Amino acid sequence: MIDDPLTVRPEVNSEQVGRAQGIYASASQSEISFLMAFNLFFTEGKYNGSTLSILGRNSIFSGIREMPVVGGSGLFRFARGYAKAKTYMVNLKTNDAIVEYDVYVFHY
Repeated sequence: MIDDPLTVRPEVNSEQVGRAQGIYASASQSEISFLMAFNLFFTEGKYNGSTLSILGRNSIFSGIREMPVVGGSGLFRFARGYAKAKTYMVNLKTNDAIVEYDVYVFHY
């Protein structure tokens, strides 16, 4: 389960605009890869109360990973698109990571 801060920039002290909430599970026997199912839930600004839903495979040691945006709510109702994930920082001692998501969507 995840319930992580969603920030403007990929720095620990960046302004928080929401939460990344969902689940991930191991999805490969030959590499470290996850099945990700999560929502980007916005709590600030224009998108407050809206969500983007992402579902896909995340090979975490690949440079840039692409996952589909499969829906949304609020201002992102009927959203479709994709997200590109890039690991910005990882601390193997604490198992903490900062991942940057560039998200591109069509919505009504």
